[in-house]
Amino acid sequence: MDNGFIRVGAAVPKIKVADCKSNCEEIIHFIDEADENHVQLLVFPELCITAYSCGDLFYQDILLEEAVNGLQRILDHTRDKNILILLGMPLALDNQLFNCAVLILKGKILGVVAKTSIPNHGDFYEKRWFSSGNNAISTEIDLCNQRVPFGNDLLFQASNIKNLCIGIDICQDLWTSIPPSSFQSINGATIIINPSASNEYVGKSLYRKDLVKQQSANCIVGYIYASCGYGESTSDMVYSGHSMIFENGILLKEALPFSEDSYMIFSELDLYRIDSERKKAPAFTDLIVKDINKIITFRKVYFELDKIDIPTLTRNIDVHPFVPNDSQSKDFCSREVFSIQTNGLRKRIEHTAADKVVLGISGGLDSTLALLVCIETFDRLNKDRKDILAVTMPGFGTTDRTYDNALNLMKELGVTIKEIDIKDACIQHFNDIEHDIKLYDSTYENAQARERTQILMDIANKENGLVIGTGDLSELALGWTTYNGDHMSMYAVNIGVPKTLISTLLSWISNLEKYHNIKAIIEDIINTPVSPELLPPTQNGEIDQKTESIIGPYELHDFFLYYMLRFGFKPSRILYLAQEAFKNQYDKKIIIKYLKIFYKRFFIHQFKRSCLPDGPKVCSVSLSPRGDWRMPSDASFRLWLDEIESIE
Repeated sequence: MDNGFIRVGAAVPKIKVADCKSNCEEIIHFIDEADENHVQLLVFPELCITAYSCGDLFYQDILLEEAVNGLQRILDHTRDKNILILLGMPLALDNQLFNCAVLILKGKILGVVAKTSIPNHGDFYEKRWFSSGNNAISTEIDLCNQRVPFGNDLLFQASNIKNLCIGIDICQDLWTSIPPSSFQSINGATIIINPSASNEYVGKSLYRKDLVKQQSANCIVGYIYASCGYGESTSDMVYSGHSMIFENGILLKEALPFSEDSYMIFSELDLYRIDSERKKAPAFTDLIVKDINKIITFRKVYFELDKIDIPTLTRNIDVHPFVPNDSQSKDFCSREVFSIQTNGLRKRIEHTAADKVVLGISGGLDSTLALLVCIETFDRLNKDRKDILAVTMPGFGTTDRTYDNALNLMKELGVTIKEIDIKDACIQHFNDIEHDIKLYDSTYENAQARERTQILMDIANKENGLVIGTGDLSELALGWTTYNGDHMSMYAVNIGVPKTLISTLLSWISNLEKYHNIKAIIEDIINTPVSPELLPPTQNGEIDQKTESIIGPYELHDFFLYYMLRFGFKPSRILYLAQEAFKNQYDKKIIIKYLKIFYKRFFIHQFKRSCLPDGPKVCSVSLSPRGDWRMPSDASFRLWLDEIESIE
């Protein structure tokens, strides 16, 4: 349970209709397997002790009695097991029969939840046997010699584990317009478990998956869905065992329909992530009002679940959280990002009535993307590409590789090319301020950046144009930008794009038919080391000043940035996640080294972010002082560094 993760599972046993003894043996088998795999919450299908498809046999006293006896056998077997287990069974209470979910822990029954929505149409006619939990009279019942809470108004809250609160849908409950889990979640439930018995017909599995996914996202919860499978009666329907584990709309694990006769799936839910998502979702908490609480109130049942160390996570932690994994998602993401950038610039050009745009082209990733955004925008506006004034400004650190790529890119795209060498102007400036040109310090570097910005601004004034910023989100987070140099523009199209996403975006653009002529140039730009090229190159004319050799790998910094801004996680938790994600790339010592650099630079350089030019947000996080991120420029980083040092 360290670091906010809880391992959860869904088990689908191979059952026999009305054979409670055989079914309980199968259930116990999966409980033991779950215990061996450190599963802490295990969900079984609806009415799993008896089978769902018993029909009028539910009226038989012997079946109901044997179901209780089966529950007792499971309770006896689990007295020493640190697993929350949800079982489905019929119970005769209040002169009615209820379809129930029983939550147990260490041989004790925590509570019994009765199904609320009883279907009576189409494939299911449960009202023939079962009453809705709304019709229950009792709020407590005697079951297996225990006095336990009963009803459909129960939430199960861990008293010793932060953010662990469990609510229960039962099958059809999820298919209603407002499922019980909607009320449960706004009253604190962070995990919803659904024991289900859903039959199959063509197309239903896709709809079911969408339903679980959407409810998980709507409620900002972990959602465990376990449906019955092989062994149920096939008289009129077939059951597939389709089961899923979702977290806030993200699929963590799925057993496809008819994949196996019996199985168990498991993954880890991130309780801290769920809590963070809710804190940043005002619309979620807006529903917690008196009117809602008049409709339904909940009783909380408290329990203690022993904390255990999960040996290693089974869920994937992306090394590049800003970049989708599969090619289809990458294409979709790239198309959306490019569209956001171009439409933002299009609106700004129309609003300002600018005749032209001006930008510096270095032959690097950022300026290449910014130029392509300008190209796409001008094409959509039916404006002449010659009104894109692309300026290359070689300086003391410019190499032939980047210079040639910049020129070739501009020529192929048909923009107006301007070349202005900044070396003489910088030398004059150094003489004016009495700076030794052989002293390669921040003055030497920043003077070049500010000279370039001055040139761009003055050209824009002269041509009634806009200076387009090329800097990206990662550079902004680390303060790797010259204040009032490349830090400043009239519209910053890359300001919301992290460095790790830019290569993916450029690769996607180069594969578009209209940009096929620059594909080779873009590939070489992608493979060029990231550098501001402000220091002289090596004797061989190669880049000597490599950004990632100075401040660390951008993939680590983007990882830190994502989890710090998106979820507000502590350094210790970000370190844990980074160790999981990069376990085959960086050891703990290296990750800690760059994590400290990240926090120091992030805090120290907030003053640069406090006066940013406009630019579009494209990812789930942004550093705009007018939008997502509002931070005092003189805040201390002591708390964050202290925690990292305590880990060291």
